[in-house]
Amino acid sequence: MIGLVLAAGAGRRLRPYTDSLPKALVPVDGETTILDIALRNLAEVGLTDVTVVVGYAAEAVRARQAALQDRYGVKLTLVQNDRAEEWNNAYSLWLAREHFAQGALLVNGDTVHPVSVERTLLAQRGPGILLAVDTLKKLADEEMKTVFDGRGQLTRITKEMEPAEAYGEYIGATLIEPHVAADLADALETTWRRDPNLYYEDGYQEYADRGGEVRAAPIGDVSWVEVDNHDDLARAREIACLY
Repeated sequence: MIGLVLAAGAGRRLRPYTDSLPKALVPVDGETTILDIALRNLAEVGLTDVTVVVGYAAEAVRARQAALQDRYGVKLTLVQNDRAEEWNNAYSLWLAREHFAQGALLVNGDTVHPVSVERTLLAQRGPGILLAVDTLKKLADEEMKTVFDGRGQLTRITKEMEPAEAYGEYIGATLIEPHVAADLADALETTWRRDPNLYYEDGYQEYADRGGEVRAAPIGDVSWVEVDNHDDLARAREIACLY
């Protein structure tokens, strides 16, 4: 199993920080970036072979690759997404299909969370796809909301849902088992070919609709944030120093 980080996004709402940096390289604790935290967490749970999907300002990640490898004791493989500024991240994840074929713990390159999330996912291994879900947060319109049936199987994952209907928010961390990788890759390809502006979570929906097993791993009372805008960045800087 490998670590997998999606770090191709431009993060336009974080300008001027992202004028020349991808969102994943925005500092959140001194010189520590979102990508630093992701790699540190993955290394701490023993996942030292890490694939990073890059796109916008990819040269900034390449310039730091050797230093990041040395700092966290990881081996980084970069996968280039040349459509990152045009298409959404269903395509980004599909590009990494040969890498997650061996199983992967995926984290979004714009999410700041403690290593307890990775530990929770690894402790509950078994389902084909296991989603880290915050069941405690009060939800609004922007969150990636989830619903599961009585058997614990995913029935819906989307932002387009009334918050009161949701079980919780998917926080951007997934455990993908090797035996489902080919079917997930096919579902992702169907998704981005249908509409390249779709999210990889729409690929999860496609996979679940085909009968693939997708379940939730509640993360408990954890301080985390998806960094989309300057308010999110301020919150990230409040909590990152606590990890």
